[in-house]
Amino acid sequence: MTIQTPATVLVVEDEAFLLFAIADELREAGYDVLEASNADQAISLLEAHRDIGILFTDIDMPGSMDGLRLSAAVRDRWPPVKIIVTSGKQQPARDAMPSGGVFLPKPYAAAAVAATIQGLLD
Repeated sequence: MTIQTPATVLVVEDEAFLLFAIADELREAGYDVLEASNADQAISLLEAHRDIGILFTDIDMPGSMDGLRLSAAVRDRWPPVKIIVTSGKQQPARDAMPSGGVFLPKPYAAAAVAATIQGLLD
């Protein structure tokens, strides 16, 4: 799947293999991709890169906050950023998701992630 308009996607995943795999797949699909292994790194990247349009974050991560708290912080500080939350261990309650956020369960196919991103951007 190839996208029409390049977009910058921030992928936040603490499992290195999953992070590298989905980041590479999204680059192949035409997205600019930034990578973070925890919420603190993600916040630093968001502060430094104003062009981030999509946050794709795992829920279960070590550090100061999990993916749901990260997505809530992003919704508050960077309202235009579209948010996709993923997990293989839990499905968040609807009220735990950020406004306009999408949940994508693991395991996911890279094509499904790219299609979800493109749907949010359209």
